[in-house]
Amino acid sequence: MQRLSRYGIDGFILAIFGAVLVASVFPATGVGETAITWATRIGIALLFFLYGTRIAPSQAIKGLAHWRLHLVVLSATFILFPVLGVMLGLLPDRVLGHELYIGLLFLCLLPSTVQSSIAFTSIARGNVAGAIVSASASNLIGVFLTPLLVIMLMNTTGHAQVDPSAILNIVLQILLPFIAGQIARQWLIVFLSEHAQGTRFVDRASIVLVVYAAFSESMREGIWEIVGPQEVISLIFISSVLLAVVLIVTALVGRLLNFSVDDRIVIVFCGSKKSLASGLPMATVLFSGASVGMIVLPIMIFHQIQLVVCAILAARIGHARDTGGKTQ
Repeated sequence: MQRLSRYGIDGFILAIFGAVLVASVFPATGVGETAITWATRIGIALLFFLYGTRIAPSQAIKGLAHWRLHLVVLSATFILFPVLGVMLGLLPDRVLGHELYIGLLFLCLLPSTVQSSIAFTSIARGNVAGAIVSASASNLIGVFLTPLLVIMLMNTTGHAQVDPSAILNIVLQILLPFIAGQIARQWLIVFLSEHAQGTRFVDRASIVLVVYAAFSESMREGIWEIVGPQEVISLIFISSVLLAVVLIVTALVGRLLNFSVDDRIVIVFCGSKKSLASGLPMATVLFSGASVGMIVLPIMIFHQIQLVVCAILAARIGHARDTGGKTQ
């Protein structure tokens, strides 16, 4: 992985698309399907348990003194994005298709990323402490809020019907492990810090497993007979426009509300991200009876676009600040 990163290649992303390729050729069937299903459930529970151990509620509460900054970031994540997601529903079905639109809407309801939001804020010489609190608060709230938004928006608008049993699955596979991680954090944080590489491997392997399981199910439903090059191109274009709109709006709002440059950088980079790590497992739990591969495809594409665009943007802002140039 480290050797690949020297050449600008993300080994984790390669592993995700590798899982898609393997599932397309060798989807899990029969006994293998049952084994993968249970392994995925355990993996998701373990993933959110680890998330619970990493996010310190005390840190978020302590940092909430800068409440205006965090309120703007959370508004971008859980108000601006969902509104844009609902507006995308006005597009004709021939542009994307119903299930890909469900994936886009679901994408808009996810929390922000933690690692990349903080990393890009740091590269751009922004308020890193503010980014840590905002991104952590987004993930902490998103564990509870995203499933509620999915049930509220998708069921009431008729875009998708989330089975009521999904609520029980959310509690068992996501909320309870997350709360258990929060409780166990005080005893495990030192151990997990000393074995950061191992825990990093476990959570990434869990996500890769989720992708394999999702696309195995979709292959049994004939996903590649439904999704053609035109839909993929449309999805890339719409995802790019969606990201551009959010970047522009967050930058303008930061200026209009007279935030410092450091804080405006936090608003742009924390408010424009969507979490692949949280989104894939949540999709598997919420849409277990649907074509999960179709729903997670927009998340995977948007994730790639946001990484590339924000990496370039952060580098340019950081360079401008280092050389005394104008930013944003």
